[in-house]
Amino acid sequence: MALKKKPVTGMRDILPNEMELRDYVQNVIKDTYRSFGFTPIETPCMEDIENLSSKQGGENEKLMFKVLKRGEKLDIENAREELDLTDMGLRYDLTLPLARYYSNNANELQSPFKALQIGNVWRADRPQRGRYRQFMQCDIDMFGEASNLAEIELILATTTCLSRLSFKDFEIKINDRRLLKLMAGYSGIAEDRFDEVFIILDKMDKIGLDGVREELIKHEFAEASVDKYLKLFDGINGSDSPLKYLLTTLGEEATDAITSLQEIIDAVDASKVAEFKMVFDPTLVRGMGYYTGTIFEIALPNFGGACGGGGRYDKMVGRFTGQDVPACGFSIGFERIILLLTESGFKIPGAPKKVCIMIDKKFPQERIPEVMKKATELRNEGNAVLVVRMNKNKKFQKDQLTAEGYENFIEYFAD
Repeated sequence: MALKKKPVTGMRDILPNEMELRDYVQNVIKDTYRSFGFTPIETPCMEDIENLSSKQGGENEKLMFKVLKRGEKLDIENAREELDLTDMGLRYDLTLPLARYYSNNANELQSPFKALQIGNVWRADRPQRGRYRQFMQCDIDMFGEASNLAEIELILATTTCLSRLSFKDFEIKINDRRLLKLMAGYSGIAEDRFDEVFIILDKMDKIGLDGVREELIKHEFAEASVDKYLKLFDGINGSDSPLKYLLTTLGEEATDAITSLQEIIDAVDASKVAEFKMVFDPTLVRGMGYYTGTIFEIALPNFGGACGGGGRYDKMVGRFTGQDVPACGFSIGFERIILLLTESGFKIPGAPKKVCIMIDKKFPQERIPEVMKKATELRNEGNAVLVVRMNKNKKFQKDQLTAEGYENFIEYFAD
């Protein structure tokens, strides 16, 4: 039986043209983030199954690829529960592995610590446009900075990076999990049901205010609480200053969150170099269970979902060490950015000219050093040079190479 030549569902082969673009985008990301003082690090692709199942990853924990125990440790016949069979899993994001990394190495790291991490993650998700089961994430995070300087730096670094990749007129949506909880509590919703409300609220952009109301009633929330809750959104939408409206309505408890949000928006607007808007979005939830404060997302034109996001997760390190450490991070949606750049026909700026040297099959072997010398000269001049033998169908060969970006052809024939 012949082996299967296609990759497994949700994973894909990356062809040379896309790989060239991916390398370029990664380099822009790394150079930009390094200029903001972020330090590259790396974590393993697998983590302990108990860490990955700690209810820190929200819905992503349900999409985890789990790894069976090996050798004699794998006792299928006597297994009573899943943990008897598995002990590791492929990471579904970079945040939890980073928190473990920081917890394990904090004594050797600067404080505050600014981490840059780029790597593949895996989720058993339903594949669709811009979504795969293996995909790359690009994260920057700050540990040990309790003030909103962390959020400001993260947003400025990320938006500068997007600008350098030629994105314009995008939005950074921002909210605070503390406000989400205050709004739900103000409406008379029990604290142990907040997450249910937020899951439904997160659908607002798809089903609208009426759809959210219908779902909340369907989930047996009191009608009076639902009406009071949704009236807050009506008030926000009708206000010239949504944050001031919420401060007036929710009272003193909302002061810290609202003041922080306004400070972040003002600081970013005053110092940004990219063309984008900061938008307060009271329906922004972010699905991860670990967020404790500010949350944000990237909304790019021509894409229907988020192209990156992040927020503050001050309690995660404490799950490893018993002592909380302020933490905040921002992740760029690398695969979706590659998709949008490809669809827009983006050309890599400053790419070296591609030259192909084609050698006739009858070209004498003793003259090959002459060809290699010419290739070296061209490379020293800054060109990318490919040396190949001519195929029988030279026109088809040149057409293929032209499609890969080769502009100039030098042909060597036997005398």
